[in-house]
Amino acid sequence: MCGIIAVLHGNTSSTEAGVEIHDALYLLQHRGQDAAGIATCASGGRIYQCKGNGMASKVFHDGARVTDLPGYMGLGHLRYPTAGSSANSEAQPFYVNSPYGICFTHNGNLINAPELKRFLDKEAHRHINTDSDSELMLNIFANELNETGKARVNPDDCFAALERTYNRCVGGWACTAMIAGFGLIGFRDPYGIRPMVLGWRDGGNGKTDYMMASESVALQQCGYDSFQDIMPGQAVIISKRGHKYIKQVAQPLNYAPDIFEYVYFARPDSTIDGIDVDEARRNMGYMLGENIKRRLGPELLAEIDCVMPIPETSVTSAQCVAECLGKPYILGFIKNRYIFRTFIMPSQKQRQKGVRAKLNPMKKKFEGQNVLLVDDSIVRGTTSREIVNMAREKGAKKVIFTSCAPPITNAHIYGIDLASTSELIAHDRTSQSIADVIGADAVIYQDLDDLIKACASSISKVPPKSSSEAVNAVLNGGPKEFEVGVFNGKYVTPVNDGYFKHLERIRGITKKAKVIEKAKEAVVAGCAGEKEKAVVTGGAVVDENGNVIPVKPCSSTPNGAIFINGEKGHDHALTNGHEEEDSEDDEEEEEEGGGSGQEKHIRVKESQDISLHNLNDH
Repeated sequence: MCGIIAVLHGNTSSTEAGVEIHDALYLLQHRGQDAAGIATCASGGRIYQCKGNGMASKVFHDGARVTDLPGYMGLGHLRYPTAGSSANSEAQPFYVNSPYGICFTHNGNLINAPELKRFLDKEAHRHINTDSDSELMLNIFANELNETGKARVNPDDCFAALERTYNRCVGGWACTAMIAGFGLIGFRDPYGIRPMVLGWRDGGNGKTDYMMASESVALQQCGYDSFQDIMPGQAVIISKRGHKYIKQVAQPLNYAPDIFEYVYFARPDSTIDGIDVDEARRNMGYMLGENIKRRLGPELLAEIDCVMPIPETSVTSAQCVAECLGKPYILGFIKNRYIFRTFIMPSQKQRQKGVRAKLNPMKKKFEGQNVLLVDDSIVRGTTSREIVNMAREKGAKKVIFTSCAPPITNAHIYGIDLASTSELIAHDRTSQSIADVIGADAVIYQDLDDLIKACASSISKVPPKSSSEAVNAVLNGGPKEFEVGVFNGKYVTPVNDGYFKHLERIRGITKKAKVIEKAKEAVVAGCAGEKEKAVVTGGAVVDENGNVIPVKPCSSTPNGAIFINGEKGHDHALTNGHEEEDSEDDEEEEEEGGGSGQEKHIRVKESQDISLHNLNDH
């Protein structure tokens, strides 16, 4: 899940593109809090960049850094990691200097990433320095664009390079690129899985300003009141002179936006692919209300005293559930707006702590009540369990937990890192067993067919604009279906079994690195348990269920000293190198590695961006 922004001002003497991108990033901050970045291009083709880990306010020093990002066009990005690690070097935009100087942002996942990496290494001879899918796609596009062999490119060259890029890449993506001194490019996968909107406004003196973004709210709040969705397989080029070119670079294979955008990720004041997000969530509430009636029956339904939302995404749906059931709607939890989404926190303990910090239950609203809670979804169950515990601590007699989304039973593979399959609470569990795990009296989910109807019935009556009558024939009237693979395991793109193994391996390596880092911190702080000490002394592996476990029991002595790499040490004096990868990982790394020696893949906590001078590297 990422947020992307691209801006080009019609007046090439403008130096304010970075300022506008910075403003727009705050409007999309909900799409990713892991990292933020801006790259701008000024007259003469000079590129300026500032990016790093953290929220936009932290990375840009509350806007102070934006003065160092002059230019008339630029890209912005907000990231939560989906494939790869959280290193500073993997903050976007990415950059390659050849050909032409290209900056790149990407929202999505490539499900043939291992194949692409081998191609870039063995045939294109391009070095990949991170584990990010985004760097892969940038280099695929750069390699294809390099085939022109020209000193300068034109729109036709870029479209042709994109056509070849689409022939190689499989997955879901929305991308923007900036070519130094040339202009902006925006393009979307042929299934329309990840969203992208193009907007324009009067730039003065007969010029037009353009913005591309993940959600319409960013356009509207920045004054781009005219906008349209970029269609599946479609690419848009905005030249530095302000000329707009739109072309279908790949045949649309479907029109199936990710339904999770409407369930959870998008802001309610956005319209994506002609669907009003707030209206879709209202419909979800009414559909869920009818399902609750069927599941509970009149007798149990009569026992419910009130309906409560888990703020904020489910507020709209909960109001409609209450209306449908004829029950009072009560706001029992107050949200701390300065704590962000807990399901994307890296560890379970952090998520549990985050829930308590994020939500404050009001005792008078719960005491002696039978409450029906409405949440947008249930992922790992960590948040849900803490919420039920808080409700009971405040005196709730009965707690029925309901979800606007169906049970999430499968991994998300198109850019939303929900969890590995084994971590999903609904994986291989019934609704009753889930209720037992989270401590609720009952759990009721939305039916998948009802969720699809809720979104489909919210499509605007005005068909989305397109540059081609042939494409209109396919796309007229909005999405034909939705990407719902997380609910039923049926993904809109072809997926081979090897990709799931690759995805679990990447997640496992990242998770292992985080567990080892936390174990080291616990030992240094003197609060480590036996497991943490065993991880530090003997290393860790990822088991078949995705759990990180010690390789061997802790080697300790009665006086509390522990052994690191066979040498005696004390908690307060620990220093560690990087852990070794499993032998299977070494073999894959050897197969996929470059020609400069087959070294083991080492995970580091921080790394500078070596491709372009970055203001946050110092």
